[in-house]
Amino acid sequence: MAKPQRSFACQNCGALTQRWQGRCEACGEWNTIVEESAAAGIGAQAALGARKGRVFNLAKLIEPERPAPPRILTGIGELDRVSGGGFVAGSVLLLGGEPGIGKSTLLIQACAALASAGRRVIYISGEEAVDQVRLRAQRLGLGESPVELAAETSVEDIVATLSAGPRPALVIIDSIQTMWTSLVESTPGTVTQVRGAAQALIRFAKTSGAAVILVGHVTKDGQIAGPRVVEHMVDAVLSFEGEGGRDLRLLRAVKNRFGATDEIGVFEMTGRGLAEVENPSALFLSARDLAAPGAAVFAGMEGSRPLLVEFQALVAPSSLGTPRRAVVGWDSSRLAMIVAVLETHAGLKLSQHDIYLTVAGGLRVGEPAADLAAAAALISSLSNIALGPESVFFGEIGLSGAIRPVAHGLARLKEAAKLGFRRATVPQGASERGAAKEIAAPKELALRNCAHISDLVASIGATQPRGVRQ
Repeated sequence: MAKPQRSFACQNCGALTQRWQGRCEACGEWNTIVEESAAAGIGAQAALGARKGRVFNLAKLIEPERPAPPRILTGIGELDRVSGGGFVAGSVLLLGGEPGIGKSTLLIQACAALASAGRRVIYISGEEAVDQVRLRAQRLGLGESPVELAAETSVEDIVATLSAGPRPALVIIDSIQTMWTSLVESTPGTVTQVRGAAQALIRFAKTSGAAVILVGHVTKDGQIAGPRVVEHMVDAVLSFEGEGGRDLRLLRAVKNRFGATDEIGVFEMTGRGLAEVENPSALFLSARDLAAPGAAVFAGMEGSRPLLVEFQALVAPSSLGTPRRAVVGWDSSRLAMIVAVLETHAGLKLSQHDIYLTVAGGLRVGEPAADLAAAAALISSLSNIALGPESVFFGEIGLSGAIRPVAHGLARLKEAAKLGFRRATVPQGASERGAAKEIAAPKELALRNCAHISDLVASIGATQPRGVRQ
């Protein structure tokens, strides 16, 4: 009798090997490889005996008589924005975030809003008892919502229960790491179990038409725990972020088959749960020091939403052989490039200075349009000249020192004008793209065009200085 084939899987990244080893060659983690059966898992019955394939029906791409089903709107505008305009029937979303960040709070609020609108919503918790979920709902003032609850971890029992009654509009699985299926020979939380449980729940969502949200834990480096294949299997991956000591929460779409992946939702944690922030720009700029040097307001874009944030820089003489370069909320490689451009093409001496740069409010900025605001903050701190409370900046800086135009200039300036800003430093190249009429649209803003980084240095130097540091 032939021995059953065995394989070894890394519990951190899901990589498969033919033998046990102490360190995974794929991800570099130690003591994460465990033995599992090669014939275990969803669809493994083919290894015990092959069956004849069946002929299935093929659908056409265009079916005019069948319009697209409407999206499921939760009534929480920030959540609907990030999901692409509401949940799609039959879709599966994976929501990840650090412990205590508010994932369960956000989902119970979404469930209550949908259930109050007459939809059938089921919340299944594998980490808490039903009474514990009730207590949280009552604390949030949602105890009267007709949400159906269950505390269960068996995927087979969950699918059988969901299939027995009327089709639910939304199903919450909190969390996928606690689920287990009898078709997999491993303990709950392992890579094989997470993959098998997710596949079974995804199959239920596609066949029934119910929207399913899987809650996922994250590792110490911020990645969703479990195999990366789960992120490929689901339709959307949402990341719920926040910083310790701050009430601000950001919901990002890392992957979305039904919408944009650069949208964000902004929430504020309160005693009654998560509250939507309708004007996040005003929140990010609420506590800024209007007369402090080294602060520049960046008119950015997060998806289709214009967002104004403050860049803060501190340039101080260094006593070290290698000056410090510390960045929070921005790319450190981008800062090194901006410093090199300022030294080479603007004549600023920054090589003997410590540089600290941060994005106020805990937001992480990734678009190149923030180059001009970061450079303005550095110049302001070095020269000890305040940029003024009514100025905004945006533009991309090239290695030659040229300031390149960026997209959505009109939306950025409209948001700045709405918040009371009166001056905007924009790339000179915007007019060369035929966007001069758009850029000049807000009459409240006085535009300052910069074609080169030296123009930015000259415009800041023309301001009345308060004492230049050498």
